[in-house]
Amino acid sequence: MEGYPGVSDGDSTKQQQRHYYLLSELQSLVKDLPSSFQQRLSYNTLSDLALALIDGTVYEIVQGLLDIQHLTEKNLYNQRQKLHCEHQALKQDLARKHKDALQVCKSHNLVLLKANQQVELESLEIRVREEQRMMDKKIVAEIDQKVIDQQNTLEKAGVPGFYITNNPQELTMQMSLLELILKLQQKESQTGLI
Repeated sequence: MEGYPGVSDGDSTKQQQRHYYLLSELQSLVKDLPSSFQQRLSYNTLSDLALALIDGTVYEIVQGLLDIQHLTEKNLYNQRQKLHCEHQALKQDLARKHKDALQVCKSHNLVLLKANQQVELESLEIRVREEQRMMDKKIVAEIDQKVIDQQNTLEKAGVPGFYITNNPQELTMQMSLLELILKLQQKESQTGLI
């Protein structure tokens, strides 16, 4: 086995042992995945993944990406909640305005007023639906961009199986690989290996 970058010959045995340990752990964790994914994760892929995990840098990258993802999701959720609250306030203001207008309306204008209020209400409902649709579209686009950023980062870090794709099967495979990495990181942190 070739030496690892930045590893002296004295450390190469330790690195080799760590590689075998990580590979063994990954092979064990893969057994929990659906068989369709198990078949796609060859020995070479798992060995390459173990190599990528040796120095712990990938764990740090994955954790950083996870933190960014959580912050992004929280921010997007808060934006949507803010829009929802603004819409609720608009609806309440319109309802109050309509109620006040009904109280001072002369009976001969009541039919016309109610018709105008119905048009106003429907117009507001259309505006609310359109703004929500646009917000949801923005959220999906931002999440899609985060996925691309994560794929790009992990590909550049040399993590096998990661590249930019929007193929649902490949995305599911990448999520399974991330799950393996996170489970292995958790196990190693619990045993004090990292």
